[in-house]
Amino acid sequence: MSEAILRVENLRTQFFSKQGVVKAVNGVTFQLKKGSILGVVGESGAGKSVTALSILRLVPFPGRIVQGSIHLNDIDLMALSDEEMRKIRGKEISIVFQDPMAALNPVMSIGTQVEEILLTHSAMSKRAAQEVSIDLLRQMGLPNPRHVLNQYPFQLSGGMAQRIMLAIALAMNPKILIADEPTSNLDVTLQAEILLRLKRLKEEQGSSIILITHNMGVIAQMADEVAVMYAGAIVEYASTRNLFQRPSHPYTWALFQTLPRLDGDPNRQLKPLRGTPPSLIDLPDQCPFLPRCPKAINTCRLDPQPALVEIEPNHYVACYNVVKYQ
Repeated sequence: MSEAILRVENLRTQFFSKQGVVKAVNGVTFQLKKGSILGVVGESGAGKSVTALSILRLVPFPGRIVQGSIHLNDIDLMALSDEEMRKIRGKEISIVFQDPMAALNPVMSIGTQVEEILLTHSAMSKRAAQEVSIDLLRQMGLPNPRHVLNQYPFQLSGGMAQRIMLAIALAMNPKILIADEPTSNLDVTLQAEILLRLKRLKEEQGSSIILITHNMGVIAQMADEVAVMYAGAIVEYASTRNLFQRPSHPYTWALFQTLPRLDGDPNRQLKPLRGTPPSLIDLPDQCPFLPRCPKAINTCRLDPQPALVEIEPNHYVACYNVVKYQ
């Protein structure tokens, strides 16, 4: 088994609003293995992005990590000062945000923003940083990178902005890259290009990647292991092969029923997942998927939310009535 480069244990992140406490992340535990890709899937509001921000300790106000531990190798990230965390971000752990236009500073040139991370984490001169920035943009497939450095975010297309964010994230060859919906709002050609660059990062530099996405096709193509999140918690965790062959939590199983397949019955009808996720302000004591679950039993209604249990090697499910296979 590969050595774990990142260990997250019992992570709980909450937002304290006037309406109540929003329990965005509820006891998330996982390990990211060195040189592997962990896919994180789930509906909007499942807690995927907040988990990513929590790892980097970038949870926006009024949010706060209220419990849990995060270790990068032997470094306890929760014990570091703000200044020490700034040295970790970008150099050891980088992130590509879901909305690149919102992540880029609108009043700073692209060159200034790409060069900033190089000047912050190395002793290179500004001239050297500029040349490295040009090379980074060229590697991302951007035409005329020297001209792009003088442009501002509003002058870029969504695909260009996403590739610039990826260039910034990869500038220091980080040990861990968190990619939050890196292919959202891109055409299929650009999607394939971004995914190829992520795969090369893993294979050529041995980086570990947390890939957050709604797209099961992307997960099948990219991920080594998958964590399925629902209402702020991981409900199933398995190797990609096991998850696709034997989705065992009713929520995971229901997600697969909504996907079209080319290798199945041509007359098979897609089954939509009815209902909506629960309010994170008023989470039930029982399994949060209970109101939508087609396999609920009395235990689900009477007992507290189930814990993740290993049902086969490296396949964990939080359910009292898992989907069974012959």
